[in-house]
Amino acid sequence: MRDEPRAHPHRLDIKKDYMLKIDSIFHFDSEFQLEAGGSLSGLQLKYTTFGQLNKDRSNVIWICHALTGSSDFTDWWKELFTEGTPFDPRDYFIVCANALGGCYGSTGPLSLNPKTGQSFYHEFPAITNRDIVNGFDLLRQRLGIKKIHTLLGGSLGGQQVLEWAIQQPEAFDHIIPIATNAFHSPWAIAINEAQRMAIEADSTWKENDPRAGSEGIKAARAMGMISFRTYETYKQTQSEKSLDTLDNFRASSYQRYQGQKLSNRFNAFSYWALTKAMDSHHVGRGRASEEAALKIITAKTLVIGIDSDLLFPIHEQKYLAQKIKGAQFATLTSAHGHDGFLVEFDQFKSIVRNFLRADIKQEVTL
Repeated sequence: MRDEPRAHPHRLDIKKDYMLKIDSIFHFDSEFQLEAGGSLSGLQLKYTTFGQLNKDRSNVIWICHALTGSSDFTDWWKELFTEGTPFDPRDYFIVCANALGGCYGSTGPLSLNPKTGQSFYHEFPAITNRDIVNGFDLLRQRLGIKKIHTLLGGSLGGQQVLEWAIQQPEAFDHIIPIATNAFHSPWAIAINEAQRMAIEADSTWKENDPRAGSEGIKAARAMGMISFRTYETYKQTQSEKSLDTLDNFRASSYQRYQGQKLSNRFNAFSYWALTKAMDSHHVGRGRASEEAALKIITAKTLVIGIDSDLLFPIHEQKYLAQKIKGAQFATLTSAHGHDGFLVEFDQFKSIVRNFLRADIKQEVTL
């Protein structure tokens, strides 16, 4: 018999509901103001849900995806949302929405501009993480969700977790920002700018065409991979089998493969818009400071860092844990660098399970 009432607020009939994954579109038909100025005449968000809401709607898990993610979290984070995991879909209603600016069904650069009847392309307005989470919050309200049990996300998604928890502190019981920061560092901005320069160097980039920049995004992704992974990762996976190799190295082929893979599934316009949103991330903007902003967060917080992360160094997560009241900090040990949060599932599940169990024991004691 379990003594974890909050960890399993709603046990579904596994035979009927366990695989109940639904893709939906949320439409907002009013003017949507943007932080950097300007507006959209409306927006849509594609979102995926898994499991079912319980009667008091207290079993919601909300995921914010990373830079090139989609709303279908089972495509890239499936191992965290299966039977027996801390976020067992028999117990929870799991939601993930494709971010504003994305290319997986939400309003973005490829969407039609009502003013011209053509896709936005280069005319898509600048967006920030605050705009993105404002869109998420409209969806939350439409779904009739007053409080989210746990909000989590890594990298760009982690930035959105923080921003949303600051904007709407009463809406979250728990948050788990992973491999992220209070503001984007000059180092990380420089890496993103180098990738956008690669896209700009593509002779097709100035065109208004869905495939514009498709060669440039290959080079951009190759650059990005170096910041996502580590020296040890490449040494373990891409070392040569023969001492006689003079060209066509495995590491070279791997970079080209990763570039082609992203070009096949993503869009350079969205990559541009979302990396710009990442660069502008600063929780202190328009507030007294980042420290004052982080103090607004009232959710029970678990900050997770990765010990080998080059892009979001672990001191950035330790800073978050120090400044968010009552926050806990945990380290993922990984040779995979920033991508560790997409790889180290066993560690991640153990860390999250302990975090939620500790909270339950405290509540039971109180």
